[in-house]
Amino acid sequence: MKICKGDTVVVISGDDKGAKGKVLRMDPKAGKAVVEGVSMASRHQRPRKQGEEGGIIRRETPIYACKLMVVCPACGKPTRVGYTVVDGKKVRVCKNEGCKKAFPQRGV
Repeated sequence: MKICKGDTVVVISGDDKGAKGKVLRMDPKAGKAVVEGVSMASRHQRPRKQGEEGGIIRRETPIYACKLMVVCPACGKPTRVGYTVVDGKKVRVCKNEGCKKAFPQRGV
């Protein structure tokens, strides 16, 4: 997958279209990602221990990775991701016209 944990992404389709957030978790087998502040769901939680409070908790649910686009740290725009070899290592590269800068490799 071209999206890694820690990347800043923007949602390109669905109810949360246009929302930006940081990738918290990836599930490559399911092709999904959990993004901070995107695809929020309410969960009713009961108190489990003495003194613990229950209530309605809002938390992120997984979203399909195909609905996400990586934001380039150099130009700040949503971009497609390519790969090149630099110093014998495979690195991700911004595909925007005029940018072509390498991304920092995270979460691998």
